[in-house]
Amino acid sequence: MDPRGSNGIACPAVNHSPQSAGPLEGVTVLDLSRVLSGPYCTMQLADMGARVIKIERPGTGDDTRAWGPPFVNGESAYFLSINRNKESLTLNFKHPDGRRLLDELIARADVLVENFRPGTLDEMGLGYEALQAKHPRLIYTSISGFGHSGPLRERAGYDAVLQGEAGIMSLTGPPDGCGYKVGVAIADLAAGLFAAQGTLLALYARERTGRGQHVDIAMLDSVAALLTYQAGIYFVTGAPPKRHGNAHPTVAPYETFQAADGEVVLAAGNDDLWRKFCGVAGLEMYAADPRFATNRDRVRNYATLRPIVAEAFLRRTRSEWLDVLNEAGIPAGPVKNLHEVLNDEQLLTREMVHVLQHSSAGPVRVLGVPVKLSATPGAVRRPPPALGEHTDKILTVDLGLTASQVAAMAAAGVV
Repeated sequence: MDPRGSNGIACPAVNHSPQSAGPLEGVTVLDLSRVLSGPYCTMQLADMGARVIKIERPGTGDDTRAWGPPFVNGESAYFLSINRNKESLTLNFKHPDGRRLLDELIARADVLVENFRPGTLDEMGLGYEALQAKHPRLIYTSISGFGHSGPLRERAGYDAVLQGEAGIMSLTGPPDGCGYKVGVAIADLAAGLFAAQGTLLALYARERTGRGQHVDIAMLDSVAALLTYQAGIYFVTGAPPKRHGNAHPTVAPYETFQAADGEVVLAAGNDDLWRKFCGVAGLEMYAADPRFATNRDRVRNYATLRPIVAEAFLRRTRSEWLDVLNEAGIPAGPVKNLHEVLNDEQLLTREMVHVLQHSSAGPVRVLGVPVKLSATPGAVRRPPPALGEHTDKILTVDLGLTASQVAAMAAAGVV
């Protein structure tokens, strides 16, 4: 295989995990979700060995198949990033025949994942209560904007809106002006992470009780759970924290600084590191300055401190700063762009970039599995599926239909 991704950038020293069954081997996940939060959840389960059958609309599939550019031979880069290790079955389950097929698949599944607006599947007889009565071992994982309870339960959830609703936007950006959204869809991704965690917990509980349960994940809750110390500041002071740009609200200096040729992140997280920094930065006269002697002093006098540190950083290049800071044991790093990150030797050694051969897109690069298990590791086993790639196999092998039956259903728009 050509060790190049779809953008032609060389991918040196890419390692591939050994083919491992994974800790979730034998678990079947029926994925009715689309876009990001649900597919991100089910990708994590698939990485760990679960069989994930992705149900998609005939003809169009998951919304993200159309999101772009960029596309690679018609395949969306967005879709490719979050759907590896899955099988794709096109199925119109609003059609009576499609619904019967879906019911058969649900009867065989351990987990169902969905991210419809609360109430949507209930109206179709596919809500948790209806399915739990028929399939008491089924784990039913729901992801929505505001959860399945509360006065806002019926509102649609979109990442940018939830970043504002959950307060993280009020903490992100420059001190003056508007709040910024995070550079990735943090509300969707956090919900997907918590949904995968909740699904695993429900599987573990089922080992003891023999029963499934409803895993109810709200994007609002997920982002609010990330507020941690910022929420703690509010609980103690009663005042909503303000935006600090790249600075930290309770530690200084802990932020980005402009070197002569690039940005450096400095994390002088305690008084000892501050004194070491002063020693390598030519700022010895400030090490014991009563305005900056302790972290509390530095935070209190931040407006005076920052220009002093910023001026010092301009005297050296980024690489010069990283050399002296790392040698002194002071936490620091460059602000890298994604070309630098995704070709970094450390990430490649950690198997965080893989090349996969897609049926139509050709060789594509995807991110690896961040959870490293020593005995039952997860793995990147197969590329993201083409739309309906596994429809015939699932219907004939799993459900026992004949080829002519499948063809007739395709002609009727069922699959």
